[in-house]
Order: sequence, then structure tokens, then C-alpha cells
Amino acid sequence: MTSGLRKLALTTHVTSSVGWLGSVVAFLALAVAGVSGVDAETVRAAYLAMHLITWFVIVPFSLAALLTGLVQSLGTAWGLFRHHWIVAKLGLTVVATIILLAHTQPIGQVAAAAEEALLSSSDLRQIRIQLIADAGAAVMALLVATTLSVYKPWGLTPYGRRRSEAVVMGPSLRSTTTPFWRWVWLVGLIIAIAVFVFLHLTGSGLHAQ
Repeated sequence: MTSGLRKLALTTHVTSSVGWLGSVVAFLALAVAGVSGVDAETVRAAYLAMHLITWFVIVPFSLAALLTGLVQSLGTAWGLFRHHWIVAKLGLTVVATIILLAHTQPIGQVAAAAEEALLSSSDLRQIRIQLIADAGAAVMALLVATTLSVYKPWGLTPYGRRRSEAVVMGPSLRSTTTPFWRWVWLVGLIIAIAVFVFLHLTGSGLHAQ
């Protein structure tokens, strides 16, 4: 990518990543308020807000962070599989995104119950506590991913070392060390995420009752 395009991609990635982390922290605060709150109207408002934040803030930011991270890796010299910290960060982001999409149903379930009637302290309590645990785990995963981005530990992967050697030794070796499987893996990842989004949007997502 050109210098201007790299800066645009980096700005978009940082913005979406920070937005994702901030929205998950807000979700965690609401989840705690929903369990510990004594005012029934406050508890109800917390779960309705959690549902809106999930679908209109957290999900868009998580997908944007993942896709812009892929663009940033594939469009620059960092690469997608050349450094251990990028592979680890990619794994954390993919897992966090899939878990997020898989947990939209209980969020919708609690929000639907709160919309129909005021919740007592015992109503859906196990699910409400689980939402706190999930949000806390998500915050930790995103903080680890942020730390990896700053410190960039562990150096090159075996594939990254081979690529570096190929650059030194010339085009003849480079042509034999570009694996086709990485593109298959990337396409498969994008398709899997798209399927998750489609299933939750058409099934138990915003329309969960």
C-alpha cells in the first residue's frame, strides 16, 4: 500500500479497536449494574442498553477491527503469518469475535425479559452473571491484544524466517515459498464470520424474544 493508504488503514484499525474495547467496558459496567442494582427500572434500562450496545456498537467495531487488521497485515511488510505476535493477536481477535456472536442470544433473552416485565434478583440470574464473566474475559483478551500490538514480542515465525531468507536470496526462492494455503485460510475465515453474522441477524440476534 502507499504511505497514505497505510496511514488510513492504521487509523481505521486503531479507531475500531479502541471503540471495541471501550464498548465492551461499557457493557461490563451495565452487566454489573444489572446484577447488583436495587432499583428495578435501572436494572431494566441496563439490559435494554446492553442489547443495543451489543448490536450497534460492539459487533460492528469487532468486525471492523478484525477486517482492518487483516488489511493492515496483508497490505504491509508485517504480513499475516510472519510474526508470532500477529498470529497470536489474530487468534485472540477471531476467538473473541466468534464468542461475541455466539453470546448474542442470551443477551437478547435477558433484554426481552426486561422489556416485558421488571426483573427480580432471581430472574435469569445465572445468565446475567455469565454475561459479567463473558464481558470480563473479553476485556482481558482485548487488553492482551493491545499489549501485543505495542510490545510485538517473540520475533519471526518459521514461515517469517523463510520469507526473510527468500528476500535475501532472490526471486527464484521467493517464488517457491509463497504458500497458497494462507489465502484459502483467509477466505475460509471471512466466510465463517459472515455465516455467524447472517445466522444471528436472521435468527436470535436483534429479533430474539
